Amino acid sequence: MSWYPLVLPSQAGRRFLVTGANAGIGFFTAARLAGSGAHVVLSGRSPERLEAATSAIRGMVPAASVESIVIDQSSLDSVRAGADRLIGGPPLDGVVANAGLVHAPRQRLESVDGNELVLATNVLGNFALLSRLLPHLAPGARIVGLGSLASMLSTFRMNDLQLTLGYDFWRAYAQSKIAGQVFAFELDRRLREAGVPVSSLVAHPGYSISGRTPRVPGVNEPTTGTRFADSLQAAWAQGKHRGAEVVLHAMTSPAATGGQFWGPRYLTKGAPALHTPTRTSTDPEIGAQFWSFAEQATDSVFTVGG
Repeated sequence: MSWYPLVLPSQAGRRFLVTGANAGIGFFTAARLAGSGAHVVLSGRSPERLEAATSAIRGMVPAASVESIVIDQSSLDSVRAGADRLIGGPPLDGVVANAGLVHAPRQRLESVDGNELVLATNVLGNFALLSRLLPHLAPGARIVGLGSLASMLSTFRMNDLQLTLGYDFWRAYAQSKIAGQVFAFELDRRLREAGVPVSSLVAHPGYSISGRTPRVPGVNEPTTGTRFADSLQAAWAQGKHRGAEVVLHAMTSPAATGGQFWGPRYLTKGAPALHTPTRTSTDPEIGAQFWSFAEQATDSVFTVGG
């Protein structure tokens, strides 16, 4: 675990869920938490890739306390079944809502529940999961949503979140990341208003790419060509293990608190630093509208407190 300059406080006795933890930012986040003494639940949709990830963590940290649970974030039935299993265990001290599609399909596709696939995977799955898990979070718990630089580079069509009026793969991804941030900040507002001792914040990993990331068998195995191509971007890119440090800072640092937006110091790379989110992401009116939309799209009621 000598890849990391950031010193992580001991997490002994704490329990975390990291969604989409079989690769990328999620894997390195889970590995670091486990290496710091926490019990970590890794979720993902592939049993085989989850097994590879948990084996890799145990290979790096033989005493690691990790387990895995299969959850397909694009399927509401899978999300609810996974949440029910998690509720059967001890309370969680933190949730890293990392799972999502990075490479959106070229054509508009729908989830098994009839929602646009990228939105369903990147946002609605998290909404449905947290609506069930919130009462199961320990006092002082944190929820860290994965933001993105894409939120600064696209507009947000509140009237077309399902992209039925027009679809392209970039808008699908960027709009889903904006929606994820809108949800995270709205969740924090509602937690504060209800007096619930849980916080929600957002961390974005900058420009973190596979070719700048350490090789981990079964988890991150970039080709020689990818290594070479990504090395040409070294001036503005970093590895996913470094991008995960921003997420870990948001989850564990005493300096982090609800409603904040953390990212790399130099925007695309660097040590964790406090950033300013877009006005769209933090607009309470947009947040309330999205909340109502998400409840309808997931056929659920997400009550905070009360």
